[in-house]
Amino acid sequence: MSQRSIEYRRTRDIPLDSILALYRANAWSAADKPDALGRAIANSDFVVSAWDAAELVGLGNALSDGHLVVYYPHLLVAPSHQGRGIGRQLVGMLNQRYEGFHQQVLVAEGKAIAFYEKCGFARAGRTRSMWIYQGDDH
Repeated sequence: MSQRSIEYRRTRDIPLDSILALYRANAWSAADKPDALGRAIANSDFVVSAWDAAELVGLGNALSDGHLVVYYPHLLVAPSHQGRGIGRQLVGMLNQRYEGFHQQVLVAEGKAIAFYEKCGFARAGRTRSMWIYQGDDH
């Protein structure tokens, strides 16, 4: 594990090969659609990233109407860098950007649920996440 400090950035301008390496390290199926993934990040309303020297080790993005609602579709940290507060820092940067919005929404599963609860998220009433999913990793 690197002992260098982590640099946080607010930019959509991230090399696609760095994005793909991070998604593959986490076994996220979006890496199987590199062109679409690159466009998705580039067209996000807001993107935050974490860097250990030249290595992308964390990324979060947001889609928003700009006034009331924001959705956080992706937040991931390289397995080699998990447990160091990077995810919490990225969530904090996203929350700061959308502070005061009526809804900040995300979908969480497995061990991510406890992480997001520690970051202040709670289950939304009696809601249930629903989707039409084009992957096979869930």
